[in-house]
Amino acid sequence: MVHGWACPGDFFHAQTDALRSRARCIVPDLPGHGKTADRLPLTIDSAGDAIQAYLIEHDLKDVVLCGWSMGALVVYSLLERHGAERISSVVAIDMSPKAVNDADWQHGSQNGLTAEVNALVLDNMIAQWAAFPEQVARQMFAAGRPVDPDLMAFAQSEIARGNPVLLKAMWASLTDQDFRAFLRDFPVPLHLAVGLHSQLYGPGMYRWHEENVPDLHLHEFANSGHSPHLEEPERFNRLLTDLVTA
Repeated sequence: MVHGWACPGDFFHAQTDALRSRARCIVPDLPGHGKTADRLPLTIDSAGDAIQAYLIEHDLKDVVLCGWSMGALVVYSLLERHGAERISSVVAIDMSPKAVNDADWQHGSQNGLTAEVNALVLDNMIAQWAAFPEQVARQMFAAGRPVDPDLMAFAQSEIARGNPVLLKAMWASLTDQDFRAFLRDFPVPLHLAVGLHSQLYGPGMYRWHEENVPDLHLHEFANSGHSPHLEEPERFNRLLTDLVTA
């Protein structure tokens, strides 16, 4: 289970609690995050390389890789750089293959993220970090729907623990990725879990997947935003359980 930007592995507690009797659950903290924040180069590729090294070291096979948001890009990088010999399937949670919009791509982030806007975000991230936890947490959940206050408080507090200097580098790497070409020849089944009330990615993103990814399985979560595994954990856990016990 590969977490999103500024949201380390603890955001998968509902999954590890539900699946621990059925599967070996591995939840790393990626570069820039959590317990191992400063141990690797701060890039998507280095994160993918580290996970692949772990799979080799422990001789793990038939692995289901689940990547949420940025974590999906880490998974794609792993497969693109190292192949899918050890991987049985992938679950991507509400993520576009390219987060930044431009004249030829309008299925990135719905909050108007362009290269110019992204440059401003990067320029201001460290100085304005105090405002980021609340903003990022609110965008994680379904638009126009109530959010469990304990879940919101957990999200804000965990994001606030992050080091903006490290997270800035990971955000720069995240927004530099473009996996559209790779997804057109994706080597294993891809299960795309999308929240129908996501504040970050819209229907154009998952329709693109349906039209371009060869073995695509779309899972729509009607009561979720960007975080179906947090907002509808029981249904999301059934999806993972089905994949790991297949």
